[in-house]
Amino acid sequence: MTLQQPPQTDWYFDSGATSHMTSNPSTLSHILSPRYPFSSSIVVGDGSLLPVTATGVASLPGHLSLNNVLVSSRLIKNLISVRRCTSDNNCSVEFDPSGCSVKDLTTQRVIVRCNSSGPLYPLILPTAQALAASSTSSCDIIVLVTLVMRS
Repeated sequence: MTLQQPPQTDWYFDSGATSHMTSNPSTLSHILSPRYPFSSSIVVGDGSLLPVTATGVASLPGHLSLNNVLVSSRLIKNLISVRRCTSDNNCSVEFDPSGCSVKDLTTQRVIVRCNSSGPLYPLILPTAQALAASSTSSCDIIVLVTLVMRS
């Protein structure tokens, strides 16, 4: 018996990730079966491999697009590759003790601000976007109601 993780709607900036990654394909649009040049597996810190089952595009606040997101059901966090995010969106990501800011490279305008009080840099989706990005199974609805009540 294994414990199921609730669906993740938050994304986390990861300066060491070479690709964007998620376990939940319902957060993506334009889902495709993996094919070259995309990786067929994700190598994690302990050297083990997680199979990639699909790729897709995620749309995030501030009109940010995450292209070529790898899907693997065994991931427990949605990861944003800082390198790919800056390339895909012509932006910079600036980290500070309170969180991080994504800025348009041309105007230096803040596209989205991500506050953080813990060790990670989360990009927490607004409630309406989390509802739209999830599927409508009863389990997902219970989790999303909990998220709404915490806000």
